[in-house]
Amino acid sequence: MSKKKKLILEAARTLFNENGYHDVTIRMIALKMNMSSGNLNYHYKKREDIFEALYFEMVSEFDQRIHVLPNMEVSIEKLRNDVESSMKRMLDYTFFWTDLYNLLSISDRVREHFQEVYKKRISGCFLLFQKLKQKNLMRDASFEKEYNFLAERMINYGNTWLYSSRLYSNKLDTHNIEYYVNAYLSILFPYLTSKGKREFQHLLPELFG
Repeated sequence: MSKKKKLILEAARTLFNENGYHDVTIRMIALKMNMSSGNLNYHYKKREDIFEALYFEMVSEFDQRIHVLPNMEVSIEKLRNDVESSMKRMLDYTFFWTDLYNLLSISDRVREHFQEVYKKRISGCFLLFQKLKQKNLMRDASFEKEYNFLAERMINYGNTWLYSSRLYSNKLDTHNIEYYVNAYLSILFPYLTSKGKREFQHLLPELFG
């Protein structure tokens, strides 16, 4: 990708995050870049092309994490660090996660990829559960679909925490994201073994008074 295209994407992402995707025009992006709309159209024919480029830029890191998961060592601390890193990455693309449902209707390519990623994330959750159980950090399921439901809850929270946070506050940034990281991790706590709970408490003693 050319340097000019990268700068256009950066400018567009900033405007989308500030105003929302639907309230930003090609002309606004061109003005921020101090270039003509025609010049911008040379690089991206329409706003939807910019949206697609930003989406695949965003998910490239997430795709890589799913890819390396089979060979990755797991611990409660490692999991927390990964969750925090992912949430900070999501903050850079706030416009997408706070309008997820509507934006997925813009591009068939993005929607199909997002649905495919969902399947990979489900598989990733089960691989994580397996690795945690192998280290005696997570208990066996109590009923047949218990961990299916757990994976769904984790993915749904991961998709919607940023939208939910904006319902109550406009001050969320990388410095006060810790609450949402811990809220995500706490979903796992009831499923941990005694060893896993001790590791969790050692890592996050402030949650236990």
